[in-house]
Amino acid sequence: MSDLVLTTADWVPDEPRGYVRDLRVRWALEEAGLPYRVATTSFEDVEARLPFQPFGQIPWLTDGDLTLFETGAILLHLGERSEVLIPVDPAGRANVLQWVFAAQNSIETAALPWVIWSSAGDETRCPGRDGLDAYLDGRLTRLEAVLAGREWLADRFSAADILMADALRLFNGSDVLADFPACRAYVERATARPAFRKAHADQLAHFAAADAQRAIAS
Repeated sequence: MSDLVLTTADWVPDEPRGYVRDLRVRWALEEAGLPYRVATTSFEDVEARLPFQPFGQIPWLTDGDLTLFETGAILLHLGERSEVLIPVDPAGRANVLQWVFAAQNSIETAALPWVIWSSAGDETRCPGRDGLDAYLDGRLTRLEAVLAGREWLADRFSAADILMADALRLFNGSDVLADFPACRAYVERATARPAFRKAHADQLAHFAAADAQRAIAS
């Protein structure tokens, strides 16, 4: 089995810590029990990342001679290595795959613009903001109906739940999920899993160590 290497930034500012996308890959690797190591790339040097990630973002995963970017693609790849993430039976696999894409296309595309707008501190009630709120409310209402009747998106925890729960975590610190108790409980279940807790702690420790190195260098 080839060596799995997760590459993330050597440092990031305080605000995104705990939410940097390498967390999703760490979480999947921990759930699957796949050995891996973490490599770093310069936070400031976008050009150095372009050969591996055409948008200059992180993370990416190296698996032998293969390098993948985009967390959804990475989790699909890891799902080929571990049935913990994606079942091998056709029906179970199809069910997980549709929720993988739903998490990124139906929920995160509604969640991320809302979070970006809200973090800018612009509370002006304008047509654009009203439309964004309505779009997000519609998506969460549909998801609430699904999660009210099940523990996980598919028959059991899977890669789809990593992507969906992490997208919903974007609302931490807001009251967005107050009217969606099933969604809120779902996030709590997912983030209570030992694999998430370890992945989250490891990411925070990674950037804390970078702070220490920067302090020594200065």
